[in-house]
Order: sequence, then structure tokens, then C-alpha cells
Amino acid sequence: MRKPIVIVGDSMLDVDIEGDATRLSPEAPVPVVDAKRIWHRPGGAGLAAVLAARADSDVVLVTALADDPDGRALVDLLTSAGVTVIGLPMAGNTVCKTRIRAAGQSMLRLDHGDGCAVTDAVPQTLDAIFDDARAICVADYGHGVTSHPGIRERLMAAAGRIPVVWDPHPRGAAPTEGCWLVTPNQSEAEGVSADDDAHSAESLRRRWHARAVCITLGARGAVLADSDGTTHIPVPASASGTGRGDTCGAGDRFAIAATAALGAGDNAREAVTAAVEAASRFVAAGGAVGVSSAASLGKSGSAAGESEAVNADVATVREKLRRRGGTLVATGGCFDLLHTGHVRLLRQARQLGDALVVLLNSDESVRALKGPRRPVMAAEDRARVLAALACVDAVVVFDERSPEQVLEQLRPDVWVKGGDYTEADLPEAAVVRRHGGEVVLLPTVAGYSSSNLIAAARS
Repeated sequence: MRKPIVIVGDSMLDVDIEGDATRLSPEAPVPVVDAKRIWHRPGGAGLAAVLAARADSDVVLVTALADDPDGRALVDLLTSAGVTVIGLPMAGNTVCKTRIRAAGQSMLRLDHGDGCAVTDAVPQTLDAIFDDARAICVADYGHGVTSHPGIRERLMAAAGRIPVVWDPHPRGAAPTEGCWLVTPNQSEAEGVSADDDAHSAESLRRRWHARAVCITLGARGAVLADSDGTTHIPVPASASGTGRGDTCGAGDRFAIAATAALGAGDNAREAVTAAVEAASRFVAAGGAVGVSSAASLGKSGSAAGESEAVNADVATVREKLRRRGGTLVATGGCFDLLHTGHVRLLRQARQLGDALVVLLNSDESVRALKGPRRPVMAAEDRARVLAALACVDAVVVFDERSPEQVLEQLRPDVWVKGGDYTEADLPEAAVVRRHGGEVVLLPTVAGYSSSNLIAAARS
């Protein structure tokens, strides 16, 4: 069995309230935001764990948790993303950060919650988790987990055996000695010391007794200092975006990518190069919004959202989503018994753009492809289940064996299928490319199959 990646650090609940700002308040010269959607996602170390779980089936998060509504919602989001959660005791309430956004831009952030990890004895299960880890990523957000004496002792011991990557925070504890890579951004590095020379990557490497230190520079890449000297690693042209992407979560994506690369045997330069590219693609694809889940916006909000999302008229769907702007992504399939592999594929597809349309085979189409005993769920039910996912913006049902005719009308910017296909297997690929679109094959999750699940249930 493959060893897990372990994330250690402070978690919180992030909330995005999205809407339109088309007028000013009569009480003050401030914009009024008409809320359209609310999104929830794990933040801090929780976001790092979710990002890790998108590419790895074995992810463990060690974090402090409060037993309050926000804390329980946070745990539900983490476990539904495939993360194993090891809870440490917390004093106070779950930290919650709420962003008010309009037209893709953050207008205001509201923070509440004062939770902090307490220094009780760590669970006995923690030793076995650290001993079994493939690599460890420390996501410090200044709420006490990384200053816990028992945690620090175990992290220092682990760094003698396996990669430990530390993403520091201005209010957090200093990295423990022996880290394989420490990843401050430029502001965090400059905040360590007022001395101009003391916050260079090499100076910080000596100060923290780390194998390597990488200072991230956003769109300019990163500066890496290790035993071989100091190197600037730029963002590759293939991963650069427009520069207008949401950077929320980019540091977590960088740290997780570096951890995975070091855990796979890469050296520091190879790991940082991979992390620079991964973080740049993450921002270009929309940032943390792609891993968010929809929350209810009043009693009527969810019902309205479902009726709008399930729409068999492809022209209406295209017009509505094109008005919103951005990159239109589409994928398709039967989705007869939705499973983990489907959900991960849909979430990853949504991260590639600004809206996701699912082209769903009708009952007649499924029978033609799968045989007379399929589907086990009617198209109407399959569409409702898909539309309930936060990552799905619309569902279009089609009757043909292949979605070529629908794609002629929809003309998405990106067409996504699972990696069990090749482009040669997809007759619709030519349609997508003829209209200027791109075909992307995403890796599937091994062991999940609707056909196998149905066969097992029938037996």
C-alpha cells in the first residue's frame, strides 16, 4: 500500500459570497452586492489537504478542530474530499474567513473566530501516522498547531527520514531544524528581519537550518537556495495566465506540489520547478474557487439553482454562460450511479475554467451504448444529482450516441474526458478543435466504475 502524504497545520472555513455590484448604496458611497451564490471550502491547512487529495488517494490532515457548527462543516467538507482528519483539541471557535466578491474581484473580507490549538498531549495515533508518512507538508497559519511542542518534536524527527516542507506564516512558529524545503513568499521572507541581507533565501536557509529555502515571487516564479547555491526559477510560458487570476490558495498549491515531488524522489530544484508550474496553472484556472462547494442562499436559492442548472436547451445554456464571460468547460457521459471517480473528474474539469456544462446521455442513448438493462437511474434523476454538485453549472441531456451535435452548438473552450480514453477514441474531438476548443484528458481514479458497482449490486 502506498504511504500517505501528511499535512500538518491550522485549518479554517473559507466562505465566498458571489454576486453582482451594479449600484451604490443610498446610505453611503459603497457598492451594493446582490448575492447570487455562496461557496464553502476548507481553508489554510485544510485547503492544502484538499488540493493534495485531488491528485493522491492517501492524504492525512493533522489539525486543531472546534466542536461548533463551522468546525463540523469543515470536517464534512474535508472528509467528502477524501481527506482523513486527525483532530487536535482547540480552544475557542473555528476561524472563518468570508470574502464578498463581484465580477470575479474580492471587495471585502470578514474574519471571525478565535480558535487556537491547545498544548494537550498529542493523540497516540500520531506517532504511527508520522512514521508511515511518505512526505509531510506543514501549512502554518499562526493558530498554534506548529508551535505545539509535541508536534514540533515529531516534525524534527521526521525530517531525518522523509521530506518535510514548511510553508511559514508571519504569526506562526519558526520552522523546525532540518526541513527539506521552506517556502515563504516575498513578504513573509522580508518580515523575518529588518536587515536587507537577512531575508535572502540563503540567509534564511542558514537561519532556519534547512536543506533548502524557496522564496516565492508570484508571477515572477521563485528563488531557491540550497547546498548548490541560489537559483531563480521562472514561471514557464506554458503555465502563465493572464495575470488576473484569483491567487487565493496559490501558496498551498505550491507547497503541496513541492511536497509531492520531493516525496517522489525529486531534488529541491526539480520540486520547486514543478511547484512553480503547478501554482501558476492553479491561479490561471481560477484558484481556490475550483475546490469550493455550494451552500444554500436562502430557502429558495437551492431550488432555483437546480431548475436553472438542469436545462436541455443547449442554446439557452450557451447564451447564459457566455454572458458571464471566462472559459467555458464541458464534459460528458452517462453518469449512471455517480461515484467518487466522477466527482473528482468533475471538480478537476471545473478548475480548468469559469463554468462547467455536463452533456448527459439520455436513457435511449445509454441503452444504445450499455445495453437494454441500463441505465439504472433515469436521465431526469441523473441530471438532478449532477446539478446538485457545486462544480456543475448546467446539465444538457442529448439523445445521440456521441455528443458531436450538441458540441456543434455549445462550442466549449475546453472539452474534458477521463484518461481511460485517448483522443483517437473521441469522434467529438474534431468538432471541439474546429471551433477553437481544446481537448483535455484527466486521470481517472482507479477502482471506480459504474458498471462494476451495478454488477456487484445485482449479484
